[in-house]
This record gives sequence, C-alpha cells and structure tokens, in this order.
Amino acid sequence: MAIQNLKSNIENSQNSMSDTQISAIICTHNRDNYLGAAIDSLLTQDFPGSFEVIVVDNGSSDRTRQVVEQRQSDPHLKYIYEPKIGLSVARNTGARVAGGDILAYLDDDAVASQHWLHILYSAYQENAKLAIAGGKVTLLWSESIQPPRWLSTGLAGNLGAYDLGNTVVYIDNPGLTPRGLNYSIRSSFLEEIGGFDTHLGRVGKKLLSNEELRMTELALQQGWQVAYLPDALVAHNVSPERLQPSWFLRRGWWQGISECYREQLAGKAGIGQLQRGSEKFVRGLYKALQYFSDPAERFDKLVYAYGQIGYLNAAIKGLFSTSVSDE
Repeated sequence: MAIQNLKSNIENSQNSMSDTQISAIICTHNRDNYLGAAIDSLLTQDFPGSFEVIVVDNGSSDRTRQVVEQRQSDPHLKYIYEPKIGLSVARNTGARVAGGDILAYLDDDAVASQHWLHILYSAYQENAKLAIAGGKVTLLWSESIQPPRWLSTGLAGNLGAYDLGNTVVYIDNPGLTPRGLNYSIRSSFLEEIGGFDTHLGRVGKKLLSNEELRMTELALQQGWQVAYLPDALVAHNVSPERLQPSWFLRRGWWQGISECYREQLAGKAGIGQLQRGSEKFVRGLYKALQYFSDPAERFDKLVYAYGQIGYLNAAIKGLFSTSVSDE
C-alpha cells in the first residue's frame, strides 16, 4: 500500500510536471544507512519555486524502499525502481521521469546545503549557454575516524572532495569537471546527446567512472559552458570501508579502465594507448620513488601507476577485440 501511494504521487504530479523548475534526483543502490539524510536535505530546500525529489532505487536489496516510504507524505517526493544495475542507467531513468528543465543529481550518501537547488537553478536562468554545473564538496568524517596519514589531497578527490576556490569558475579542462555527487545538467542538453553513456559510470562493485568528464567534453565541443559554483555546497560522507589502501588501489585500477574506455568512445583507441599507458606507468613509479619519504604522496603516485596497469589491460583487450572483429 505504501509503495502504491508513492506511485500515486508520481501519477498525480504528471499534470503539474510542466510547472516543475528543477528536479533533484538521487540514484541509490544499497545505501539505506545514508539515504534518509540525503533525501531530507532535499525535501527541506529553501527554493522559492516548484521542485521535485526523485529517488531512483537501482536494484537495492536493503531497506531503501522503506526509507522512502517513511517520507511518502511529502508531495515533492517520488520513487522509481530501476532493476538494471548501473549508475548511468539510473541517471537516465531519473531524467526520463523528471519534469524540470534542470536536473540536479545528489549522491545517496551526500547532504546538500539548504540553498543548493536555488543556487544551481539561478545559474542556469542567468546563462542560457550553461549545460553543466556543480559545486564544492567537503568530506564528512565520522567521529571515530581520522584521515590516514597516507591520504593525499589528490586521493581525497577519490572520496569526493572537490574545491576550485571561492569564486565561480568556467571550466575549459574536462579533468576539472564537477563531481557527480554534486552535479546538475540542463535536460535539453542531456536529451540532445542521448543521455549518460552507459559504458561509463559505476556498475555494482565495478568502480567505473569518467561519465561526467565525457559529458563535459561533449558540452565544450558543442559550444556549451560548464561551471563550478562554490556556493552550491554538498557534504559527502566518508564510508569507513573506503579508508583502506586496497580500496584506493582498486579505485585507481578502475579509473585506468574508465580512462581507456573514454578514449575509445572519443575515437582515440589504438596502439597509441599502449605507449601512453606505459609512459604514465613509468612516470608514476618514478614519482613514487621521488616522494619515498612522504607517505601520502608516495601512495598517491603508486595508485596512479597501478591505475595505468588497468588502463593497459583494457587497451590490450580493446585491440584484441578490434583485431578479431576485423577478421
């Protein structure tokens, strides 16, 4: 009955969808311990217009549905179940049911500041060429956890940290693109390019990424703008299980694979990937030796080098599959 009520909320909102100015979307998979706080931070937004909060349950097997049910009385809240696992899949599902011209994506383990939606929406209203915008991300540490001494500023970015300063920045380097956990996009642009590429983005325990970077590349190529908005602040919980060197090594491995895939999607596949990956691997090892006395920077460079092994592995597989298909 509770889920029927949630579905009824969606159906009843169809007539007013055209009035929705911004759609906040949380894509979630088995993160019920953080999800409630993420939803609450959106339901209590100080936004003067019309907004909706869409939770896309991406095949969860925990208490995700019950967490949403507990808040079903709020008319802003909508629930969608997407059985096909994959972050990009879930994001596209959220976009399809959203009524807003602007889509704002918040991670299921993050908390948005009170004016988050207002700041994002205002930026798009003031700039018709803005396709993508995101804001500063700080890290939320539990009381019992301290950052390990081997965690560099660079690796903190793998935990979601993102800070380009206290002024608005228009991004021309895709590597500086906003974090997906604090991310917004113009729905017309997303539709124009066919949605998030499902070959990129996290799929279950596969830590694929680079989907946002690819989106920025496409936006810049087509003459759109991408912005960093420091006041669109989000805080991201640091899961204790991530504070292990093995997690960062695995994250680096999948980052290398993601980079290889992104290059292939951009038409940069081929033998040149082997040369680039090999050079970066050697460079990473060399820098690790340079920073041998600094545990944070040493580990940072080792993670980078390890990631290049993942890159090379994916590149070799890509070359092999291409050669087979050409026969």
